[in-house]
Amino acid sequence: MGKRFENKVVVITGAGGVLCNAFAAAFAEEGAKVALLDINEEAVMQNARMLTEKGCTAKGYKADVLDQESLKQTRERVNADLGTCDILINGAGGNNKRATTDNEFHDFDLPEDTKTFFDLDKSGFEFVFNLNFLGTVIPTQVFAADMMGKKGANIINISSMNAFTPLTKIPAYSGAKAAVSNLTQWLAVYFSKTGIRCNAIAPGFLVSNQNRALLFDADGKPTARTEKILRNTPMGRFGEADELLGGLFFLADEQQSSFVNGVILPIDGGFSAYSGV
Repeated sequence: MGKRFENKVVVITGAGGVLCNAFAAAFAEEGAKVALLDINEEAVMQNARMLTEKGCTAKGYKADVLDQESLKQTRERVNADLGTCDILINGAGGNNKRATTDNEFHDFDLPEDTKTFFDLDKSGFEFVFNLNFLGTVIPTQVFAADMMGKKGANIINISSMNAFTPLTKIPAYSGAKAAVSNLTQWLAVYFSKTGIRCNAIAPGFLVSNQNRALLFDADGKPTARTEKILRNTPMGRFGEADELLGGLFFLADEQQSSFVNGVILPIDGGFSAYSGV
């Protein structure tokens, strides 16, 4: 019996990061030919090299998900190196401190140096929204052009718990991920006659380099925010990157999910199901 994604071409944006690199490795080990895209050229080349050393088919490309012309050139290189895209995973995204408040609730007695909603930088909002939302739109415009009519073609976006209920302190990121979920449903309808399915996963709380400072102090002790997260996650722990793979593979596998379209799949330890009471 062949590997699950034998000879499928999987394009993954944000593959210089820990999470999307784990996605790339998992697909490569299942026989896919994986294109790892990221603006961080050094990281993505190293990640691709590690996969090829294991005997997998993988290639890294420096790519800016907000630069359409650059992405079109990358697509041509991917097509020449690996073939046209079968599965697109829009993994590029993230938050920025310029769009993050210090306080969860506004109060009249806040310390003078508190960064409130009124102090947030417009450019911070633009950066976060563009990276997450347009960083999903533009790669889809570029790579989906080659996917139409291909059997098993599908797009998987990365949403978030923020998309269901916004988390405190991070209004731009919450809004952007809600937009990604909405776009996922829109694309599912738009491409429904072309054979392309579009779904998303919505990860719960995982520890990454991006959020580590929010979750643990300088001594490695859990912050008050971590305590809140774990208290409101019925399974009582953070998730692991590998625990996203089952949902990701399910959505990507045409044999298992050929009639699944426009779904935002929570993988969150029960967080989205719990009212806190």
